[in-house]
Amino acid sequence: MQADKELDARGLNCPLPILKAKKALADMHSGQTLCVISTDAGSVRDFQAFAKQTGNELLEQQAVGSDYFTLLKRR
Repeated sequence: MQADKELDARGLNCPLPILKAKKALADMHSGQTLCVISTDAGSVRDFQAFAKQTGNELLEQQAVGSDYFTLLKRR
C-alpha cells in the first residue's frame, strides 16, 4: 500500500486507531492518502463505518499476520 502518510496504531484498542486517523486526516489535503496499521481486529469494520460517516474514501483493507492495514483517501 502506497500512501502519502502512514499512521502506526499497533497496540491501540478501539476507538484510539479511529481517533488518531481522524486527527491525521484533518492535517492532510484533499485527495491525499493515509495508511493506518492496527492490531485491533475490530478496526476493520470500524474504519468501514468511519469512512461512510465522514465521507473519506476507504480504498483498501488487508490483513498481514496480526497487522491490519487500512488505506483511506481524504475527502
